[in-house]
Amino acid sequence: MENFFERVTRFWPAGRRDLHWHLLPTPAEAAALAAPYQDITAPELRTVPVDWMHCTLLHAIGLGRDAIDIAALLRDVRRATQTVEPFALTFDRPSVGTVGVEVSGWPGKPFTALVDIVTAAMDRTGGAFKAGPSRYPHNSLGYTSAGAENLAAVTLKTALASIGEPLAGTVLADRLHLVEQWHDGEHITWTPIAEVPLGAAA
Repeated sequence: MENFFERVTRFWPAGRRDLHWHLLPTPAEAAALAAPYQDITAPELRTVPVDWMHCTLLHAIGLGRDAIDIAALLRDVRRATQTVEPFALTFDRPSVGTVGVEVSGWPGKPFTALVDIVTAAMDRTGGAFKAGPSRYPHNSLGYTSAGAENLAAVTLKTALASIGEPLAGTVLADRLHLVEQWHDGEHITWTPIAEVPLGAAA
């Protein structure tokens, strides 16, 4: 496997705080998503703590909060989300990729609509950034780090296959979260900036 943090450091250096838009599970939703996988561990895999689980909509690569008018951005996004009703995302059995373990979800259509909304709003800020939109809804359970080249994906796949039960969890997508996010080469964390409710409540 490959080191996730080494890969992203090429365009997102450790410590740099970039703006991200997320859908975040509640603590109960996150705990339910993570619970079946507590024993899926490896020294080269950095498990995502429940408090930091996230479903990214957009990474505004290279753009920090001080570079744009945050209040104007939030007004713009609120206008666009007033007609978008909350919906449930269902996340199924995990998959193992080259840089981690994730649970992917559906439906994709309303998720992609939100990606398009926040990407367009960020473009309208005039800030200089490269858009890193999510192509599908997913929550990462763990990211590979130092020593990842010694970790065989089949090891994790075998451990996941040993969970002999149906696996599915849901997250209610009822608000967007704007955060300022960074990594330290081991974990991803952020500072919350604002929430934007979906639907008429926005």
